[in-house]
Amino acid sequence: MKDFQINEQIRDREVRVVADDGSMLGIMSAEEALKQADQRNLDLVKVSPEAKPPVCKILDYGKFKYEQNRKEKENKKNQKVVNIKEIRTSVRVQDHDLEVKAKNCRKFLSAGDKVKVSVRFRGREMAYVNRGKEVLLKFASMVDEVGTIETKPKLEGRNYTMTLSPIKGKEKK
Repeated sequence: MKDFQINEQIRDREVRVVADDGSMLGIMSAEEALKQADQRNLDLVKVSPEAKPPVCKILDYGKFKYEQNRKEKENKKNQKVVNIKEIRTSVRVQDHDLEVKAKNCRKFLSAGDKVKVSVRFRGREMAYVNRGKEVLLKFASMVDEVGTIETKPKLEGRNYTMTLSPIKGKEKK
């Protein structure tokens, strides 16, 4: 949660003041705004410091802080964390090994995670880069019922990589 300047911490010459009921009180000096807040037994809080002039609200700071925390918690609860799992294989992978990796990939995709699949080239395997792309496309076709290719296969140094993402509606919550 970001910190707000309150009461005597506000050192601006002029501020735009909004009353506790939401009505505009206009532009006035910080001292005058502080007096207005004291008359209502409330705090003066700078809510928008980057505005010209800065915007201050007259409100109960404790209640304001509590509601900000509640909103933050609610927003955290509603956001979905997407993890990226990685599956590595080689160019000389056997079909059964690829099926086992595809089974794990299906599990990750149905859980809602993205999967980065990479084919690693060692030594003279770099002469067979096109086989790496074939392995990736074959792998993608094995899991196409739960995932789609998000980034097409591309060569990055000694690795051929692609990213798979879950199909909307297919992942489990």
